[in-house]
Amino acid sequence: MDRKVLLSTLWIFVILNMIFLDVHAFFKPGFIAEIMTGVVNGTQMTPGLLLIGAILVEIPIAMVLLSRVLKYKTNRWANIIVSIITMFGILSNISSDPDKIFFGTIMIITLLYIVQYAWKWPKPKKEEKDYGSVYNF
Repeated sequence: MDRKVLLSTLWIFVILNMIFLDVHAFFKPGFIAEIMTGVVNGTQMTPGLLLIGAILVEIPIAMVLLSRVLKYKTNRWANIIVSIITMFGILSNISSDPDKIFFGTIMIITLLYIVQYAWKWPKPKKEEKDYGSVYNF
């Protein structure tokens, strides 16, 4: 399988786990009522805080596309750096809830694999042109 395709697919897998973890939280008794008050886990949900959350989630979403269109060197480092940043975000959100631990573990293992896979990505040979990008990023 093409390395760019696999990396993009792994990012989709991470994002689906993020989404299902969030959806799964709605089944926790009292969670929806807590959301409706605007205070979740003791934190006031302000527009600025929601924007920061949206940006942090958009980064892995963007990696689905960027993993396919970036050229080798930029692609490799983007996957490594964004995986590490995403891991810190996941680790900062894990609590003692068994479901968060379960989903968090799956996401961390996948992100560690992305880092390892991108780290070991061999440099393309001179005769191999990087056709993965129609844009010259």
